Amino acid sequence: MSGLLVVAVFAPLAGCLVLLASLIGPRRAPDGTARPNGGRTTAGADWPRLVGVVTTGLALAAVAIIMTGFDYGRASEMQAQTDVTWAAALDLRFHLGVDGISLPLVVLTALLTFLCALYSTRVIPSAAGEAEVPGSTPTVAPADARPRAFIGLLLLLETGMLGTFVALDLILFFVFFETVLVPMYFLIAYWGAEDRARAAYKFILYTLLGSAVMLLGLLLIYVRTGTLDMVALAAAHGAGMSHNVQVVAFLALLIGFGVKVPMWPLHTWLPDAHTAAPTVGSVLLAGVLLKMGTYGLIRIAVPVLPAGAREFAPYIGALAVIGIVYGSLACLGQADLKRLIAYSSVGHMGFVLLGIATLTAVGINGALFANVAHGLITGLLFFLAGAIKDRHHTSALAELGGGLYERLPRLGGVLAFAAVASLGLPGLAGFWGEVLTLFGAFDPAAVLHRPYFLVLMAIGGVGTLLTAVYLLVMLRRVAMGESRPRWSPVGAGTGEAASAWLDVRAIEWVSWVPLVVLILLAGLWPKVLLAVTDPAVHTLLGAG
Repeated sequence: MSGLLVVAVFAPLAGCLVLLASLIGPRRAPDGTARPNGGRTTAGADWPRLVGVVTTGLALAAVAIIMTGFDYGRASEMQAQTDVTWAAALDLRFHLGVDGISLPLVVLTALLTFLCALYSTRVIPSAAGEAEVPGSTPTVAPADARPRAFIGLLLLLETGMLGTFVALDLILFFVFFETVLVPMYFLIAYWGAEDRARAAYKFILYTLLGSAVMLLGLLLIYVRTGTLDMVALAAAHGAGMSHNVQVVAFLALLIGFGVKVPMWPLHTWLPDAHTAAPTVGSVLLAGVLLKMGTYGLIRIAVPVLPAGAREFAPYIGALAVIGIVYGSLACLGQADLKRLIAYSSVGHMGFVLLGIATLTAVGINGALFANVAHGLITGLLFFLAGAIKDRHHTSALAELGGGLYERLPRLGGVLAFAAVASLGLPGLAGFWGEVLTLFGAFDPAAVLHRPYFLVLMAIGGVGTLLTAVYLLVMLRRVAMGESRPRWSPVGAGTGEAASAWLDVRAIEWVSWVPLVVLILLAGLWPKVLLAVTDPAVHTLLGAG
């Protein structure tokens, strides 16, 4: 299966290179005259989308085979490994593998990217940030949509995301971790909505600065241990590093990963990036990129630097519950649907951080479950926000003015489902992650001060109530009541103007239904995920 893991990671990169090669092709006809639109033709808008679907589908198929052949009885061990010399002089190795911690995130990444590629067969935004109307027939990209560049960046992004979750060499991990920054920057800067340039610059500056600090922590680990092997480092549990070295290295990693989570108060880049990003950019940013930060904490920081983890766990817990409450209160004050969902991520990722801070198997299992649940639910929410904005050309709550159940009942119904899943309704995926992280705070690791974590648990519990409040308020403002006259489809006529007011389209059902099914599956049968992560978590903490 090792070859399949390489295929999953690099098939999207191969598709990206094909599209890149076509971008630098001739822009003049054989007779020397300039081709219309710089060489971009109407027919040429379709094949890049096909490349995107095929290559992301190939990656998903490879991941599905790995998942099928995965030995769940040995979930705590690395499987499907590839380990070859990368740079012998620097002791760098091209080392890939998956275990029970990384497998769910690999599956989530491959699935979400494939669904985004499918969605992009009908919807690619123009440079003005307005998406095409998803009609019943294939749409033609606007002249400035540049589908080859858009799909190519999406594929490069997938390679970086998948590589981050399967890399087992510290430098290789860092390379993949940084790879995602460039495509996401351009997706926001070129295809984003209003104020996209500012949002893109803010995103790249925050994440690059955080990564620079993180790299210092990784290099300090290497200097003190003499190895970059993440498996060996995790098994050593800090051997070879003094207490002070572990504390300094952990702080560096916490800052670097904290920016990507995003952890309060390093979160301020996120709302701007989400608000400006195109729909699929927001889906992958919330569904996958935020998970890279918490995954790094679980995979590297906690097991490799246990002394640092013990020192900083109380502070991580405090920042986590501040983020939970702050994110919820900020959502209550938002006037834009996409911005509201973005701030909700600050709160939800706060629960993930709280679970990590407990340093217990229960808490970290809850963090991993919440990671996957947030990816499914918030990915769906951003798909829905994009569909609402495509039809109304705005995501401002005041302008939408309610009535979505009346004019688009199926779209309103899916929005209600995603909202109640996000607020943690029992029986849906969002419930288990939050409950397990709170249970972890109720009985934290023995080295931590239990009364302090009981206070954190209580504050986190208040955060769950606030989450329900802002999501129900959002539903009332967007979906309930009567539609405003300006949104009436009467008089729209036929064709594209009328199709904007048709309810959920086929391509949207295809993109959303898998997420709905998985949200239900994880909520009704949590063992399907916990049975995979639990053995690996115990081994990571040195208890297995």
